[in-house]
Amino acid sequence: MTRLIDAGSPWAKLPSELAPLMRAQVPGVTEQILSRIQEEIPEYSRPLDGSFGQAITNGVEHALRQFVRRVADPRAPLDACAEMYRRLGRGEFREGRSLDTLQAAYRLGARIAWRSMSEFGEQVQLSTATMRALGEAVFEHIDDLAALAVEGYLAEQAKASGSLERRRRRLLELILAEPAPPRQVIAELADAVDWPLPARVHAVALDPGAVPEALLDGPILADLEGPAPHLLVPEGIDFDQHLREVLHGGRAAVGPLALLEEAAESLRWARRAVQLVRDGVLPDTPVLRCSEHLASLWLVSSSFLRDALIRQRLAPLDPLTPRQWERLAETLLAWLETRSGAPGVASRLGIHPQTVRYRLHQLEDLFGDALTDPVTRFELEVALRADRLARGDRDI
Repeated sequence: MTRLIDAGSPWAKLPSELAPLMRAQVPGVTEQILSRIQEEIPEYSRPLDGSFGQAITNGVEHALRQFVRRVADPRAPLDACAEMYRRLGRGEFREGRSLDTLQAAYRLGARIAWRSMSEFGEQVQLSTATMRALGEAVFEHIDDLAALAVEGYLAEQAKASGSLERRRRRLLELILAEPAPPRQVIAELADAVDWPLPARVHAVALDPGAVPEALLDGPILADLEGPAPHLLVPEGIDFDQHLREVLHGGRAAVGPLALLEEAAESLRWARRAVQLVRDGVLPDTPVLRCSEHLASLWLVSSSFLRDALIRQRLAPLDPLTPRQWERLAETLLAWLETRSGAPGVASRLGIHPQTVRYRLHQLEDLFGDALTDPVTRFELEVALRADRLARGDRDI
């Protein structure tokens, strides 16, 4: 099938006259890629003989020749080699190698191919714009071929597993993988296990001791066997009550709602929330939703920057004793939060207004004009709240 090429595609920007010149480079680049793959990827560090060597050699050489054909004719179809790369992926699975190994080989091949193409471009004095298009074309071509090989790999894996549960777990792994595989690969495996791809999801982190005895199935994907059990829940599914019933006193944290391709980030924050519950920073509830604690999660997202802000903005309090520091910090935060005078702050703290006036005078002496600057006041409030969180005080 003929390919439709958009005017903005890198292929449309490459002069077809380059193809004959590139074709002469194919044998040498093939040899470089094969040599480096054997050197840098242990799974391929064996003689390139028999069916194994033939498959790898053909795969690299055909990839380069197909690239040249696409330069000569951007509309050249991939159909002719598509089945070959699916077959290569199926062979990788049968050989017992991982999908990571296959993708590592493609990434390495892309780097070497681009290096060779860069040298070629310098020799024939290509313009900067053409070099940029050439680089984009190299990586787009490798992505296309890698997607075909991954498709074959996953198809063979699904066929071999014969287990819906294992295929669902593999789908979950792919969704959470970093870097993410092509969306088409995820879509095809999702279709194979009858799991409609949602636009947005929640990732849920579970305490290892809180793994549900009853498997959560249907629209919920689950990995309950690893050291960090987790779930993936499509948007719109009310599962909190069911989760509480099967946790048996354990904890779970529901990550922020995220696009499907951002699911790994949602899981990262869910796991962070579980740890913060253990540390006493966030409330110890059976099911904690990150969406209800976004400010706290943001304030603890970088301990380095948090501590730098605390040191910088609260430095005027350093000469005080710990007890004085605590009292004045408490008064300063109440004043910043209420934006009121001594009576309002006193009511907030449950102390006498005259005490508040005395403390406010002390703060004015310590901080001076900084207390009248809106940006500084904002950073002071953030620093005080961050300090409370760092010390495990959840009442912010």
